[in-house]
Amino acid sequence: MDVGCGTGQTVLQLAEMVGPQGRVVGVDMAHVLLDAARERTNGLGYVSFIESDALLLNLPDDSIDAVFSRFGVMAFADPVATFSNFHRMLKPTGRLAFVCWRSLEENELDVLPLRVAGLEHLADPTPFSFEAPSYVQDILEKADFNDIRIVAHDQAVTSGDLDAMATVLLRVGPLGRIVRENPELRALAETRVRAALAAKGDTANVALQAATWIVTARA
Repeated sequence: MDVGCGTGQTVLQLAEMVGPQGRVVGVDMAHVLLDAARERTNGLGYVSFIESDALLLNLPDDSIDAVFSRFGVMAFADPVATFSNFHRMLKPTGRLAFVCWRSLEENELDVLPLRVAGLEHLADPTPFSFEAPSYVQDILEKADFNDIRIVAHDQAVTSGDLDAMATVLLRVGPLGRIVRENPELRALAETRVRAALAAKGDTANVALQAATWIVTARA
């Protein structure tokens, strides 16, 4: 089960791993994203999708081998209850694996464009709600998970040259959300972001550091 599957990129990757003898279920609350995911996976009979809040998801007990998520678990209103629901659906041998952001301060990918644009104060803190490993550990323990491992991972992320990277930063992530909601801020933000990326030196391949936790556990 892929929680917060969005437009289905990770569903496709999981489907390639399990093959037609397996099954992949993508879960998301956004109808528009699921429509795109269904289009991308058309013809894969072992892939299906459910539009649901993860807390309200009602698959049978002991029916899932693994729960996976890429940046889809940080906004749960009641994380203990939601992870407890995952635990209920997992088989006794089931596994949980997800990746989430560490702190905003550690994520150059997000904090650099926000700061140079002067818009850090408008950033939504929700994506970074799992920044403290002790908080994540406590949630999973309360949800009855075992063998919990929380490992830091750092990765240089690039979308290509300066133009491509600036385009992505102004479309997604914290800055992307701000300029979508406040289009009057876009022009100034773009000028400042492009200048900051140019200052990195290699404009043909601009990379910024991303800081995440890779979290695994067993039912």
